[in-house]
Amino acid sequence: MSLTVPVERRLLSDEVFARLRDSIVRGELLPGEKVKDSELAARLGLSRTPVREALARLADFGLVEAKPGVYTRITPLSRRDVAKTLAVLRSLDQLAVATAVPLMSPTDIDRMRQANRDFERAVADDDISAALEADDRFHAVPVTVADNPVLSRMIDQLHPQIHRILHRKFASLLGGRNTIEHHDQLVDLCASGDAAAAAGFSADHWSELGGHINQLFDTDQELAD
Repeated sequence: MSLTVPVERRLLSDEVFARLRDSIVRGELLPGEKVKDSELAARLGLSRTPVREALARLADFGLVEAKPGVYTRITPLSRRDVAKTLAVLRSLDQLAVATAVPLMSPTDIDRMRQANRDFERAVADDDISAALEADDRFHAVPVTVADNPVLSRMIDQLHPQIHRILHRKFASLLGGRNTIEHHDQLVDLCASGDAAAAAGFSADHWSELGGHINQLFDTDQELAD
């Protein structure tokens, strides 16, 4: 029974999961890199149990893959897998925006505008982590307003797979004025109450991002490797 599991152990596993997930997203653990629970446990100063639990959860998120008795490794970046993930995220985001727009308050609109200003400053400062955090806050507003736990959970599970590429190639994918202007236009559409237009516009952005990522796989040896 779950009630027999000490709370402290579960919290520890959550912390290990978050740290390993962030290390994968930031590229500190590289795509294709083999990992061992014993070595990770030693680096973290922990027992192997919470590390094994965290690796199992990361496998559910598609960030780690294992071949029993052979290896456990960070999932390589795959053009095909990225395309499939983006297709699902595009649909989920479109649903979130379409659901949220009729429910948005002026405060929600202000939160989106503020997140985009923070994003703009982070881009100007070339602060990738701050920019991605602000971008996440921006897109989280309609997801939160939509108030669909299943939708939110699915998006949270898929985001890290795309963030791995965004973190490595931020300047090529999100670093220009185009994304800032896209955010401003999306806010205006949300504020106007046109749910269909806002959802379609947001979906187009995901399609454009997919096109850029596909080009990177064609031209960037680092990403292909």
